[in-house]
Amino acid sequence: MGESKIRWGIVGPGRIAKAFAADLAAVPDAELTAVVSRSREKAEAFAAEFGAPRAYGDMASFVNDPDVDIVYIATVHPAHKAGMLQCLRAGKAVLCEKPFTVDAAEAIEAVNAARENGVFLMEGMWTRFLPPVAKAREWIAEGRIGEVKALTANFGFDAGWDPEGRLLNKKLGGGALLDAGIYPVSFASMVFGRQPERIESSAYLGETGVDERFSALFEYEGGRTALLMGAVRLRTKNDAYIYGTAGYIHLPDFLFGREAHLHPKNGDAVSFVDDRKTRGFDFEAREAMACLRAGRKESGVMPLDETVAIMRTMDRMRAQWGLDYSDIQKEY
Repeated sequence: MGESKIRWGIVGPGRIAKAFAADLAAVPDAELTAVVSRSREKAEAFAAEFGAPRAYGDMASFVNDPDVDIVYIATVHPAHKAGMLQCLRAGKAVLCEKPFTVDAAEAIEAVNAARENGVFLMEGMWTRFLPPVAKAREWIAEGRIGEVKALTANFGFDAGWDPEGRLLNKKLGGGALLDAGIYPVSFASMVFGRQPERIESSAYLGETGVDERFSALFEYEGGRTALLMGAVRLRTKNDAYIYGTAGYIHLPDFLFGREAHLHPKNGDAVSFVDDRKTRGFDFEAREAMACLRAGRKESGVMPLDETVAIMRTMDRMRAQWGLDYSDIQKEY
């Protein structure tokens, strides 16, 4: 694929899709071509707002649009797998909003479909591509904090009480781990490059049967640890710290932040400040587009095998809580 515009389609014109479309406009060689929703009216309103020439009310017509090169899936969690499979089997590249799926079995099915059809696929873990997070990876690779031994990362917010809403409704894949906790879990996977050998976790399951908050201790080979927290009905200080033998890195408000601070054991502190004008979804879009142009079927920054491994880790955590989603996928 050359340097001509890469044409995007969007599945699910909701809040996250609007943030993505707004940031996509900042990518010079990206073009929003089509949007689809079960409500044709919603698709048309979204298309009008963001300048997409086509709006669809059914997936079959959307995936057969020859002018769509790559699809961003932004539906509710239980609908991710079905949307990915339809797009991948139609030969469309896919960037799927996190969580990739509701469990590892679904993730494996989607990854297998991508590989069988020879199509690009990536989990939309958008924060992994933010400049401050990329800078932290660079400092770690350079050995600036020595050997990483521990990290802490939290993401919690108070969404209020809405038992029928997406965050607390089990049938919609609600719960803190899938919506908020996946960020610190994925962050730990990125830093350590593997999944934990041992997990000790606990969660509060509220009236609707989903985890409203959780805490977890991950243990890795050599005594390395990650201490994580996630919540949808409790506001936390959403910072991340990475501790090494020669210093530490602090990422304030690590999901959305614009800073990274290096504190070496010997020497002066170093700060990186990102002056981006966007929220940050454009960086994952640029990564997906770079992969398409290079003919790569997956991203080296967010590999498919790691996505599956992270889903397995979250399955392990929910098993400790007695929470699973095996009954919702048939109902949605």
